[in-house]
Amino acid sequence: MASFVAVLFFLRFYRQTRDILFLLFALAFGVDSVFRVLAGMDQVRGEAEPLFYIARLTTFALIIVPIVQKNRPARPS
Repeated sequence: MASFVAVLFFLRFYRQTRDILFLLFALAFGVDSVFRVLAGMDQVRGEAEPLFYIARLTTFALIIVPIVQKNRPARPS
């Protein structure tokens, strides 16, 4: 539920600023919330399953990549 609320939060800021950072954050938390719902509905044997790591890797990549891009120095034109 908290991940879904974060999606709504970041989508609101994306609509206001049109900054891709907020859109990718919303997408990351969307992936997280969908995965958590699916994991809650399924009989998962434990967090050592590869599916947990793939979902977390995707989520963290969708958070790290825009942060790195946002903090790169601007290229002189």
